[in-house]
Amino acid sequence: MKNIFNLLMPLITIPAIALSQPDKERAMNKLIIHADLGKHTISRHIYGQFSEHLGRGVYEGIWVGKNSDIPNTRGLRNDVVQALKKINVPNLRWPGGCFADEYHWRDGIETPADRPKMINTHWGGVVEDNSFGTHEFLDLCKQLGTEPYITANVGSGTVEEMSDWVEYLTFDGTSPMADLRRQNGQEDAWRIKYWGVGNENWGCGGNMRPEYYADLYNRFATYCRNYGDNKLYKIAGGSYSDNYNWTEVLMKNIKPHLMDGLSLHYYTINKDWNDKRSATEFDEASYFDVVRKALQLDKYLTAHSTIMDRYDPEKKIGLVVDEWGAWHAEEPGTKRGFLYQQNTLRDAFVAALSLNIFHQHAERVRMANIAQTINVLQAVILTQKEKMILTPTYHVFDMYQVHQDALLLPYDLKSEEYVLGEDKIDALHASGSLAKDGKVNISLMNVHATKSIEIECELRGARAKKITGRILTASSLNAHNTFDNPNNVTAAEFNGVTMSNGMLQIKIPAKSIVVIRVERE
Repeated sequence: MKNIFNLLMPLITIPAIALSQPDKERAMNKLIIHADLGKHTISRHIYGQFSEHLGRGVYEGIWVGKNSDIPNTRGLRNDVVQALKKINVPNLRWPGGCFADEYHWRDGIETPADRPKMINTHWGGVVEDNSFGTHEFLDLCKQLGTEPYITANVGSGTVEEMSDWVEYLTFDGTSPMADLRRQNGQEDAWRIKYWGVGNENWGCGGNMRPEYYADLYNRFATYCRNYGDNKLYKIAGGSYSDNYNWTEVLMKNIKPHLMDGLSLHYYTINKDWNDKRSATEFDEASYFDVVRKALQLDKYLTAHSTIMDRYDPEKKIGLVVDEWGAWHAEEPGTKRGFLYQQNTLRDAFVAALSLNIFHQHAERVRMANIAQTINVLQAVILTQKEKMILTPTYHVFDMYQVHQDALLLPYDLKSEEYVLGEDKIDALHASGSLAKDGKVNISLMNVHATKSIEIECELRGARAKKITGRILTASSLNAHNTFDNPNNVTAAEFNGVTMSNGMLQIKIPAKSIVVIRVERE
């Protein structure tokens, strides 16, 4: 039999299942978007920003003072405000971070010349002159059209101090704090919703045990009153990465009626962090490591959400990831403790992957804040005196804003693998949503460093009528924008998608992030 079979083999027609190489790739890579099955809304608040009194994040980054030669409105940089307005920032967290638990709000409300100075012990040991305080921050939020998210001092503060700040901000009647606000030039009370009761109290916020912090939280939160129709959304200082015990203890011991949100911090720290090299100097292995670690966010969100589900099965308490992003070594030649780092295409992938993951956890994740907005860590904007550049991360936020408050669409994705050495990850990652304007949004990325990939996309429950798209990519993984070349990495029109028999055929270049908008029939 063996000999006869061998003789007949050349005469046998190859069956249709034996595909050509391009067809093999299309069969291997398939995306199905269930355009008629969405249940949960992607909160716009997961696109929040975070500005701490750290390095040049506030001073020079946001605040230049009213007498600066840099164009400003009441001391706030016009170029920065306009850039942030363009990406529709939904909320802004301030004043920290670690700085929050040594910040005393009364130091930042009087006439600027009369405000006391302090030492910023967490970040560089520099003098903080408090010229940017409560009124300046809320003016910034007004100019941006964004909601303030204030993190108040538990670590070195008192219950009275926090309670007074809430009254100063939100009470419209007659009281010592409301009258003090009026004396400082603000007649009407502000509308404040998001209120953090401490930050990282397991570490820089006091090195506390979770049981101790839970008791403190109950006490502090009790005296954060709701005045008039201003209702605070109170957020407890939660855990980090795989510290699941902190979440367990807080969910068990904090009074449910006192907590609306529980925070979580996760930084993508690459394996070369201690090498003290520029964030622009890395190889493919380092890039692969960062992408793999960014993907671990899904595991941590799942685990912390599972714990929360045991105590809060109705998901009334939101998970607030109010610090996340890439953490590289400080740029050589910059001041230690200022956490200034360049931002490359690699960081754009951290942003895009993280936002996609937040989308998939929309039922529990209600807010997130990338760290940080300007000149610190994974910033969306960098400044150098009067100059300003937008980073690759900024362009991800710009492209992805179509997902804000859109309906999350379930999807099935089959992807080939990206193999490097003994490690492997999926090369393709995606998210889908249905916007209020009726268009289907598909964010799709190819993390493979060198290989272009073709994928077939099916919209179930909808038929495509018109397609537009944008792409973010560059010639190299470490491509970045500089003050001499500010547009080296920027989003462009994407023409790699066609329609055939109701299916979308998409060709995604290597190391690319794509957002496609589909107008339905």
